[in-house]
Amino acid sequence: MGKNLRGKECGKGILQRKDGLYSARLVTHTGRRVERYFSTLAEAKNWIAESKYQEATEQNLDFSDMTVDEWFDFWINNIVCDLAPNTIRNYRERYIQNIKQSIGKMQIGDVKPLHCKMILNKMSDSYAGSTIRQTYITMGVLFKSALLNDVISKHPMNGVTFSKPIRASNDIHYLTVDEQRRFLEVARRSHNYNQYALILETGLRTGELIGLTWDSIDWDNRTLTINKTLEYRYSSGCWRAGPPKSQAGYRTIPLTDKAYEILKGLYDNRTKRKESDLLSTTLDYPDRRTGETKRFTMKNLVFINYRTGEPTKNSSYDTHLYKLCDEAGIERFCMHALRHTYATRAIEYGVQPKVLQRLLGHSNIKMTMDRYVHVTEESMFEAVRNFGQQQIIKLSQNADNL
Repeated sequence: MGKNLRGKECGKGILQRKDGLYSARLVTHTGRRVERYFSTLAEAKNWIAESKYQEATEQNLDFSDMTVDEWFDFWINNIVCDLAPNTIRNYRERYIQNIKQSIGKMQIGDVKPLHCKMILNKMSDSYAGSTIRQTYITMGVLFKSALLNDVISKHPMNGVTFSKPIRASNDIHYLTVDEQRRFLEVARRSHNYNQYALILETGLRTGELIGLTWDSIDWDNRTLTINKTLEYRYSSGCWRAGPPKSQAGYRTIPLTDKAYEILKGLYDNRTKRKESDLLSTTLDYPDRRTGETKRFTMKNLVFINYRTGEPTKNSSYDTHLYKLCDEAGIERFCMHALRHTYATRAIEYGVQPKVLQRLLGHSNIKMTMDRYVHVTEESMFEAVRNFGQQQIIKLSQNADNL
């Protein structure tokens, strides 16, 4: 695999030249080497994928004689290769762990709904609902692509469902009002207080928080724009920028007064923080809305570790949270629980589910409804108290009118 100028792998057949252009190469079935140059990595990947598929089509390959294993390899390397690395990794893991052993050796045209259903049934006792759902999605998009490209005549997932819940609303970990207060009291003495408090004010995902840059903030309109994420990849030992989780993840949200104060305070003191040489690194990330490749310098990140002068790794936040939870005397939770807490408070304070969907960057309202529109014990008692008080007021007014 070729690499870009910073040593990051670009993908099979692609490398970045000293002039910044990406060189994409492939060998045709006749042995002829073909090379093209592109300004962005995404363009280079798309050209390789389209060329391979076009060549296979021109050779009149009979894809229906392929095994599912062979189709998966072709699909993952040529059709969905431009998706986010996390998505491709999830597809590959679910295929290898759960799908391959059951139908990998079958010819793709022989796969029936019963085979797909059996895979999900096998997972029912030992896998979480979310993992079963990922397997369901992997099979769905794998066979849908085969259908769209006339590899198969009928989708073998038609009518196939899975019944194990992804997560019951009462399994979602969020803080009660008292736990939130106790946590913030302890967290206020830590160097990560601003990060934790900002998530509780905005509901950002961890990767979105880490990837915030100063140009994400509109100081005049008091808004925050989410258009990228940042995470540390332990497998390659480097930071990787990427797009939001979905199209809906691109969003601009209004800032609360507290969120604005946090960000303004950090901005005013940005010249005083310790900064590592790593921050001179420039990272590229794709914009799914336009197909363009954008870039930013890590020096412009909002949040930097006070001790190392580098971004804080995702897992390090969770480790630190556990210590704070023990000190506050509450059950341990991870960073994502702060997002859940934000959403729960929003519902308790009367934010409409459709508005909350936009704030959280959910792709559909069902996700918001299933996860967060639940009734906490505190809000239930509060609602009954308010109901009782309104009843008394109403009855008293009617009595005065008699």
